[in-house]
Parts: sequence; structure tokens; C-alpha cells
Amino acid sequence: MKKLITCLDVRDGKLTKGVKFLENIDLGDPAEAAKRYNEAGIDEIVLYDFSATHENRDIETDVIKAVAKVVTVPFGVGGGIKSLEDCRRVISMGANKVHINSAAVRTPELIKEAVSEFGAGTVVLSMDVLAVEKSEKIPSGFEVYLNGGRIATGLDAVEWAKRGVELGACEVVVNSIDADGTKEGFHIPSTRAIAQAVSVPVVASGGGGTVQHIYDVLTEGHATVALVASMLHFGEYTVQGIKSQLAEMGLKM
Repeated sequence: MKKLITCLDVRDGKLTKGVKFLENIDLGDPAEAAKRYNEAGIDEIVLYDFSATHENRDIETDVIKAVAKVVTVPFGVGGGIKSLEDCRRVISMGANKVHINSAAVRTPELIKEAVSEFGAGTVVLSMDVLAVEKSEKIPSGFEVYLNGGRIATGLDAVEWAKRGVELGACEVVVNSIDADGTKEGFHIPSTRAIAQAVSVPVVASGGGGTVQHIYDVLTEGHATVALVASMLHFGEYTVQGIKSQLAEMGLKM
């Protein structure tokens, strides 16, 4: 069974969206958007405080609490999570899952510790991935970046995904820097390479602009979950409209 989820990128308490992690514009109240998508039948909502790590600040707790109050679907939170205590705070505010990105690279054992405390289905490895030239160090041609796509790590994304799953991550989110916000299609090669290498669901993120794009990444890209943002945030599609078209194309959601 495939899933459709959405991401609420948040900056200064407001819903925001950019292209390739840059040139973000504000789109209003994230809690209002979360309530709308929840009622429309989205399968899951993820809130990312995408500049928290780069700005070296704590995640915005007021936004988490506000969104948690209005959603009944699974709710994940990422961005600015640096420690086990941060995970505790987020879950205590109503999140069902924590998405760990930069902190997992810097302290891989954080994944294992969080899984041990909160359970096997709560910790998601989120990766910001950029296509680069293949090398001995990056044999897949996909490199992990930190701080919202600002810092190259030298880590091969496929190998890092496998390591994260070994540590207990229940899902892997592939945030494609190349495709983010372009609405020109998900990055099939990186998504497929990672999905074929791990035993847990892979979430494709970045680039969705049409229902065909979603279909392609859920089939050719071997993703279990498609994350859409711009398609919904700008009112070009509805949750049920997307799901209906995918059903007509033969995908069970």
C-alpha cells in the first residue's frame, strides 16, 4: 500500500516554500494548512523547521503544539533536533515521529538511543541528498548534505541510509536538493538507489508537480511514500484529487 503525505516547512512560525532550499516565500499559518490537509484525507503530516539547525537554535515549539492540536493523522517533526532531549520534547508535544537529519550524521548513536526510548516506529532518518560525480568516496553518485543542504558531508547517501536502518530508523526520507520545489518531477535515480538498498519504507521528497510524477516515483522509483508540498500549498491539486487519479492509474493508496 502506497501513501501520500505532505510537509509543512516552517520559518519564523509561518508556512514557507522555496526552490532547491532557497528563495523561500511565506504561505501563511502552518496549523491552518495542517487542519485542512488532515480533513482532506492526507495520510501523514511532517513539520520541518528547516532553518533551525543552520541558525543553531531550538525548534519552534509553539508551531508543533498548534499543529498537534488539529491533526489526527500521524504527525512527524524534524529540523533542529540535536539530542535525545529534543526528541522527548517533540514527542511530549504530540508528535508521533521524530525526523533526525544533521544530528544523526554528527552522532549516529542518537538514532539507536531514540529508538530504544520511544519505540521502533518513531525514528525516521531524513537525508538531504545531492547528485554528484561518482567517486571512490561517493560510489552511488549521491551525497548527503547537512544544515538544509549547505554543508557537504562526504557521505554516500546509499551507504548512510543502510547505516541508519541498521541503527533502527523505521523509514528513510530522501529529500532531493536537485528537485526540491522545482515541480519538474521527483529525483528517481537517488530514490530508487536508496529504496533498493534498505528494507524499510522510503519517502520520496522534492520535485512533485503532477500526479504522473507521483506515480513515477512510487513505481519506477520504488518509493513507498510520496511527499508533496507545492502541489497542495499553491492550490493546484487536492489530496483527494491526487488519490483518485492515482487509483485510476492502478495504485492503491
